[in-house]
Amino acid sequence: MPSSGKVLASAARSASYNMILQVMFRMVTFLLNAFILRYISKEMVGVVNVRLTLLYSTILFIAREAFRRACLSSPNKNQWAQTINLIWCTIPVGFFFATILSFVWMFLLERPDDAVLPNYDIGVLIFGLSALLELLVEPLWVLGQALLFVRLKVIIEGFAIAGRCIMTVILVQKCPDLGIVIFCIAQLCFTFIYVSLYYAFFTYYIIKNKDDNFPLKSVRDIFPRIIPGAYWADISTVVLVWSFFKQGFLKQILTEGERYMMTIFDVLNFGDQGIYDIINNLGSLAARFIFLPIEESGYLFFAQTVERGKIAKKQPKESIDLASKALEALLKFVVLVGATILVFGYAYSYLLLDMYGGTLLSSGTGPTLLRFYCMYVLMIAVNGTTECFVFAAMSQKEVDRYNHKMLGFSVVFLTSSYFLTKSVGSVGFILANCLNMLARIIHSIYFISNFYKGSRYSPLSGLVPTPPVLVVFTVSGLITIFSEITFCCNQGIFYRFLHVVIGAVCLLITLITIFLSEKKLISFVIDQWKERRTDEDKNK
Repeated sequence: MPSSGKVLASAARSASYNMILQVMFRMVTFLLNAFILRYISKEMVGVVNVRLTLLYSTILFIAREAFRRACLSSPNKNQWAQTINLIWCTIPVGFFFATILSFVWMFLLERPDDAVLPNYDIGVLIFGLSALLELLVEPLWVLGQALLFVRLKVIIEGFAIAGRCIMTVILVQKCPDLGIVIFCIAQLCFTFIYVSLYYAFFTYYIIKNKDDNFPLKSVRDIFPRIIPGAYWADISTVVLVWSFFKQGFLKQILTEGERYMMTIFDVLNFGDQGIYDIINNLGSLAARFIFLPIEESGYLFFAQTVERGKIAKKQPKESIDLASKALEALLKFVVLVGATILVFGYAYSYLLLDMYGGTLLSSGTGPTLLRFYCMYVLMIAVNGTTECFVFAAMSQKEVDRYNHKMLGFSVVFLTSSYFLTKSVGSVGFILANCLNMLARIIHSIYFISNFYKGSRYSPLSGLVPTPPVLVVFTVSGLITIFSEITFCCNQGIFYRFLHVVIGAVCLLITLITIFLSEKKLISFVIDQWKERRTDEDKNK
């Protein structure tokens, strides 16, 4: 297993590469989607981005999430053959759920009007097939993550996403009458690029690699095989997979709960679903760019640094010291980013939507949805970071107990979603998500507090910014709200530009205050940057 220092440096490097590359590739997607919105109806967006994408994401999550978490928790180079065997079980699991869910999507759920949106059945079959084909990559994905190939995942996913977007734009312009089939072809394009690049990279790496420590010696080692004198898979990892599977099933309901509510209970029509999905995608850009890479890299670091089931006082001193500093720094960083999005997002939601999608998005409930989503983003940031530590530190029994708590969270979330949506419309989904996140944050804080009880560490202090930062956030929020009321957004280009300038000045002052006040965070970031530079110089 890599040393704690190396894992932390690699995790930090992974997070930074992820953020930079995700911003670059996602901005391409962001701009292309803005173009596509001019050519398709909101009903098409609802069917493709909610109904079909939900089928695709559900199959992938159920089939692979538990295997990924279990196999990354304590990778052992002497058990890679068993790990490879186990991870290939995602294929039969995926086929089983793809068959059942495709039947439900085609015959049990409400269908769009064939006269308005034809080829719905083809869409279900293609998106289900795409999910199955992507499971072929799982052994290579786990290998790349465990061996700290920090840029590989984001580069490959970035090329695949770009390919899907380019294909969509071409077909929307050249063959608009294809309807849903356009998105089916684009999805297959994504899958082909994604699978091909993973296998091309690892095939080349295995053939050219001279490192004796690399666990795969030939391309044949990628695939499952009988291991003489050993079980086909490691029993303890299989048990952990089952624990994560039960937990993951519930977590998927919580993660995609609003889409399940839309799909199963028909609380919004396909057009309203499309508008909500667009706002949801815009609001979650920060989660995709920043918080998700941090959560994934954080879990990788904590899973390989913290020993499961042991409190802080019983952990190795070097490991717990690094883990505590990293957790505090991560919490402080995501809180500052989330608070910045909340403060400035409130006053600039209308302007952003009007520039991005015109009156289709800026009229009606669009700006209100995005403002509430900015509050939700802050909760996503805190929850993702605290949970990545909690899941890495829990014992197997604690993971099993958490599954029952997740069931309670699911019931509360689904119930609140239904009644809040009936009462206040699509905003109810965001409010229900906030309640769900708040409950999970409270649980994670309770676990972390008990984990560190009696030790000298207090990483949860990272949840609270310094007083100067709190003051500047409050003042900036009031100024930008006043600016929106006074200058934006129906008085012409000049006043819009003035509104943007005022926000930019407030943001600059906020960033300067953070740099001067959050000395502990800045010091940690600088230390990690120096360590990364030192490692890079040694490798040259």
